[in-house]
Amino acid sequence: MGATGSKLEKALGDQFPEGERYFGLENFGNTCYCNSVLQALYFCGPFREQLLDYYANNKGSGDVEDNLLTCLADLFTQISSQKKKTGVIAPKRFVQRLKKQNELFRSYMHQDAHEFLIFLLNELVDILEKEARAAKNDSETLSPPEKIANGPKNGQPNGVHKEPLVTWVHKIFQGILTNETRCLRCETVTAREEPFIDLSLDIEQNSSITSCLKNFSSTETLNAEDKFFCDKCCSLQEAQKRMKIKKAPQILVIHLKRFKYIEQMGRHKKLSYRVVFPLELKLINSVEDADAEYSLFAVVVHVGSGPNHGHYVSLVKSHNHWLFFDDENVEMIDESAVQTFFGSAQEYSSNTDHGYILFYERLETNSNNKS
Repeated sequence: MGATGSKLEKALGDQFPEGERYFGLENFGNTCYCNSVLQALYFCGPFREQLLDYYANNKGSGDVEDNLLTCLADLFTQISSQKKKTGVIAPKRFVQRLKKQNELFRSYMHQDAHEFLIFLLNELVDILEKEARAAKNDSETLSPPEKIANGPKNGQPNGVHKEPLVTWVHKIFQGILTNETRCLRCETVTAREEPFIDLSLDIEQNSSITSCLKNFSSTETLNAEDKFFCDKCCSLQEAQKRMKIKKAPQILVIHLKRFKYIEQMGRHKKLSYRVVFPLELKLINSVEDADAEYSLFAVVVHVGSGPNHGHYVSLVKSHNHWLFFDDENVEMIDESAVQTFFGSAQEYSSNTDHGYILFYERLETNSNNKS
């Protein structure tokens, strides 16, 4: 434990970033899925900043009930305020709260890191929204029951507040997709906007993130049983459908769909396909942000040949150095080592360490230069 820390400090030497902390996280039997995601989130600058602020602003209120947000803010503060530069921390309180909150994570079976990430972000949003409503005394439901029954006819069902709250989680991770459907008879385009906090991409052998994103936005023809009901034609029509990124997020999370259900086998199979993810990514299919550019800062890696067993580790870029986090162990790696996690060009390969969730941070230069 100490040896790992001192080895890392020696490797960085006088290049050890001022005020930074590199701590491994203890594994409680099967919590590598959680540890790998938490490390990626800890090194997501805007996310860490918000959590540390949240802790600082709420530490005086002792009556606040424990929830995932308070436990995570506490954990991040614990790491950032350590006297030592390196070491190991046990995220016990956070993991206990997680298991209490969601029975899915209670078993000792192999868990999915992506499911955990999405559950966590949604849970944080729920907590922040409740807190914001409580602070504004703007309750979700109208308190006297008769007001609901005799309420305004154009009101929302059950008095739900119409305007969704925008939390700092939304500001960091949320982008907007536009789902466009063009009727092939009358050429009318129907567009629907959909918010997203991550993009789940289908993958192919020997491909790249750019080609996966192109496929994500490719045009699909709706015909036969899949015809589209066109409001203008008032009937089912053949149509073309495509999904575009309208607004690119500050932090772009890409989930590679490596676990595919194979009907003939009646189970999920892991796709070990080689998918190249660049250190710098340009979003080519974005509507409002035609040239949104991103830089890779974290990768959650699935290690193992199947979906129901294996291990998770993470690669993190911090102050221009790449680090490898494997539960309690933290070590420095060369930037060139990142490409060893692209996947395997052959179906059966001894390399089972494959990039699964990618975290990209938006580079502000281009958008600032545009008027």
